[in-house]
Amino acid sequence: MSKQSEKLRGKKVAIVCDWLTNYAGAERVISAISEIFPEAPIYTSVYNEEKMREFKDREVRQSFIGKLPFAKKKHQLYISLMPYAFEGMNLDEYDIVISSSHACAKGIITSPSTIHVCYCHSPMRYVWDGCHEYVKNYGWYRWPFKFLIDRQLFGLRKWDRLAAERADHFIGNSKYVAERIKKYYGREADVIYPSVDTDEFELSERSGDYYLAVGRLIPYKRFDLLVDTFNSLGLPLYIVGDGKEFATLKERAADNVKLMGFVSEGELKNYYVGAKAFLFPQKEDFGIVPVEAMACGKPVIAYGEGGALETIVDGKTGVLFEEQTVESLSKAVRKFEKMHDDEKFDPKVIRAHAETFSKERFQDELKKYLEELIS
Repeated sequence: MSKQSEKLRGKKVAIVCDWLTNYAGAERVISAISEIFPEAPIYTSVYNEEKMREFKDREVRQSFIGKLPFAKKKHQLYISLMPYAFEGMNLDEYDIVISSSHACAKGIITSPSTIHVCYCHSPMRYVWDGCHEYVKNYGWYRWPFKFLIDRQLFGLRKWDRLAAERADHFIGNSKYVAERIKKYYGREADVIYPSVDTDEFELSERSGDYYLAVGRLIPYKRFDLLVDTFNSLGLPLYIVGDGKEFATLKERAADNVKLMGFVSEGELKNYYVGAKAFLFPQKEDFGIVPVEAMACGKPVIAYGEGGALETIVDGKTGVLFEEQTVESLSKAVRKFEKMHDDEKFDPKVIRAHAETFSKERFQDELKKYLEELIS
């Protein structure tokens, strides 16, 4: 059922996103937007129908890249073609185009009468952050590929800066991202926090038996820091997720650290409910999984940078640590362990805080934002 308001009803809307190959935070936002506009087609560079069953009832139009070899599993191979793919999309018939972008989707070209709103998850990290960890930690980032990749990223950086001029309005998914949009694109951005489906998670008022971390096992997520810290502390830690570092981390982990691999949504919810606290050692633009943990009433021990400063209230919904070091994280965990009963976190308070980031709140704020634009 459509969740459109009367002001938006009758407007022809299109949704554009970078790719639909894996269901993660950005894809949850696309799903929430498409609930507001169920008739709106979704334009994207690559669509993997088998892995993205959440969009089986939506009209998804993929670019020519989706037909190229390995594109559905290795879309990163074609990042240099994505500017051409998005610039070639014909969006002239639409009154409103909403692009959800952390890469090239904002580079669409719209007609003068179309309102283009870019919901930006971040300016493209691998071109703006000094060859960010997304690139430099991969084994193939070495000569001669390093030279070729650096040249490719240089050209992509210039295109990305020009493409940012095409959006009529920017929304950042956090204040931290709004600052990055200002720095790299020279554009002002409003802030609407992304959609977290808090209603899908059960409140647990009991303290669990283990610490929990969830995510893709890739270098910048800093699961290595968690393994080293808990090897030292000897406390039980469960790590849920898969990725290129799985084998390395598993070999590195002591007996008290368990790598669970990929789990289903139902299993993940059970892990949240059974946890003592959730760990979030990376710097993210927003970070949805800590909010999911808080929706279960679980406090979060997080690195105090980026989006964590906007989702976690130190001393009320979790504990922040200052540096990505074993010493700093260990200090935060020990502080949590030594809390007296009158200092401990209230699961109901944590849950209530998480609900301020709900899907309904996101949809209401986005509708109101669009209504004001068309007024």
